Amino acid sequence: MTLAAVILYAVALVLLFGVRSWVQRRRTGHTGFHGISGTPADAGWWGGVLFVVAMVLGLAGPLLAVTGVVPAESSGGVQVAGLILALAGFAATLAAQTGMGASWRIGVDPGERTQLVTTGVFAHVRNPIFTAMALAQLGVVLMVPTWVSVLALLALVGAVQLQVRAVEEPYLHAVHGAAYEHYAARAGRFVPRLGRLRTSSSVQETAA
Repeated sequence: MTLAAVILYAVALVLLFGVRSWVQRRRTGHTGFHGISGTPADAGWWGGVLFVVAMVLGLAGPLLAVTGVVPAESSGGVQVAGLILALAGFAATLAAQTGMGASWRIGVDPGERTQLVTTGVFAHVRNPIFTAMALAQLGVVLMVPTWVSVLALLALVGAVQLQVRAVEEPYLHAVHGAAYEHYAARAGRFVPRLGRLRTSSSVQETAA
């Protein structure tokens, strides 16, 4: 199962980042990668760094286990459940990326203006890609339960929280204004109904 985890993770990285960026470049003329923005004084910078760390550790965990450097012991049933969860998570990530169309990107360019995607799964969850990636990494942890894989999951969760709260949401609010406020008021942040934002109008009504 450890070898399967290595292959699955490697294929997922190629599809989700390599192939996806190639498709994005063909469609828009840009790969969608904006890199790590800001400085170490910015929360968004740490989000970008943690994301890279999570990807590296995510692949390193199964690799170290398959080579015997790091022990990994788990029951067959748990590993099978992990495989199913990882496959579903990676598939959902790819589907959500596709659903974003030309608006897909990694990182934020303050001068870029992309369309606000509110259809499909995005009608219920504002960040389904991050949710699916976290579920996929949890699946990898169950397949190959090493401390390295657990660190990868923790780094990914931390990166997602920082990126969404400190970078993505302020950017989308600045670009789309009231449209984003109303969208965020009905769609959950990572899962349906949870993490919805209150619109400025509702806050004013409450204060009145």
